[in-house]
Amino acid sequence: MTSEIARMYIDCKWVHARGGATFDVVNPADSSVVATVSDAGPSEALCAAEAAHGAFREWSARPARERAQVLLTIQALMEEHRDVLARLITTENGKPLEEARKEVQFALGYFGWFAEQARRVTGEWVPSPHAGKRTWVLRQPVGPVAAVTPWNFPATMVTRKIAPALAAGCSVVLKPSPATPLTALAIAAIADDAGLPAGTLNVVTASPTRTLQEDLLNHPLIRKIAFTGSTATGRAIMAGAAPQIKRLGFELGGNAPFIVFDDADLVAAVEGAVAIKYLRVGGQSCIAANRIYVHRSVADLFVPAFVDAVRALRVGPGFERGAQVGPLISAQARTRIHALVEDAVRRGARLATGGHPLTEGSWARGFFYAPTVLLDATDEMAVAREEIFGPVAPILTFDTVDEVVARANATTYGLGAYLYTRDLGRALSLAERLEYGLIGVNDASGYTHEIPFGGFKQSGLGREGGQEGIDQYLETKSVVVNVSS
Repeated sequence: MTSEIARMYIDCKWVHARGGATFDVVNPADSSVVATVSDAGPSEALCAAEAAHGAFREWSARPARERAQVLLTIQALMEEHRDVLARLITTENGKPLEEARKEVQFALGYFGWFAEQARRVTGEWVPSPHAGKRTWVLRQPVGPVAAVTPWNFPATMVTRKIAPALAAGCSVVLKPSPATPLTALAIAAIADDAGLPAGTLNVVTASPTRTLQEDLLNHPLIRKIAFTGSTATGRAIMAGAAPQIKRLGFELGGNAPFIVFDDADLVAAVEGAVAIKYLRVGGQSCIAANRIYVHRSVADLFVPAFVDAVRALRVGPGFERGAQVGPLISAQARTRIHALVEDAVRRGARLATGGHPLTEGSWARGFFYAPTVLLDATDEMAVAREEIFGPVAPILTFDTVDEVVARANATTYGLGAYLYTRDLGRALSLAERLEYGLIGVNDASGYTHEIPFGGFKQSGLGREGGQEGIDQYLETKSVVVNVSS
């Protein structure tokens, strides 16, 4: 731990919180304090909002080509500092170092993608129905944006929001998760080195007790809120934004079904299920498989292979060579997940493997939990209804296509879903019938920069990535000119 307090980045200056308030960042692998960070209050939130407002006019007026060049420079600098950023992620988030490296590589790609998209924001000349009038449509940036990001992907969740906002011409105030603020501050330093103008990007770090809802998110100078996190928090933000009719973009919770049909390639299905359940932040991902539905006729083949693969996973601190699954983010998260497992067992589920905290050896000081498989799970169990957000996989069986579609859709969530089948017609039909924003067919690798990502129902509003990602930061303006006068 360093004795120096990590400062916030506001209006191109590195500043402490007024009064010297701070909070600690804890490594979930060993409970050590890795940094002390400035704790923003109303004063810092106000300064950041005003800085973003002041920078917006100049930044939005820059040609798209110039904005794109700054984004490409940020991308190049992130590439140059990839290992440094990855080590920060592993230190504050706990995920294995190799996984962190992959995250940084993916995260920096958003700057490249949206640098290209910035130059493709176009208007439209619309033929007028009146001879003496001319009409056209402009697309302009929405204004200063408040971006609130979670801890599970400390780099990707930041760049997926600030890259399209900056590309569109918006200025940004970023509030990263208090569990993982160091990566966000490092990205801000890179943006500063890349020549991003003062006030265009600001980062306020705040402890878990400070939401900054009133001081930042509801500030009248902030025109849009971009948020990734829980559905419950999304509802609270939505309610607070309602009086100002503020623009919102949400990526919220999930309850992803993973469906294995009787004609599936079972080797690929096992590999995909393990990857999307356990190998993305140890299951602490909103698109992690939450319920695994297996056709009854192949359950006796799929389940043993899946359980064996889960037992073979190596759990350990992120810097440990060969570690595949790191710790949970906190002791509270581990307690909640264990409660879900115990509830399922009380209701009749059987533990095939795992089902307990790991508390010995290199796991002793961290928040580790054994990768777990629950058999004989039912849809009524909390483990199948709630977002698990951890390394626990309930397995359920089904008999017919219509049955499993109905069960998969019987949730208030609709973020990601996965299905494995060799039947092309079935795959196409289910891709249309499943009520989710992302469908993986014989694929569990997740989304790419080039396609939009977001949820149905209570899993979110709007889309991130793809062409739609920059659209979320633009307003449409219609212009009518009476030339006859």
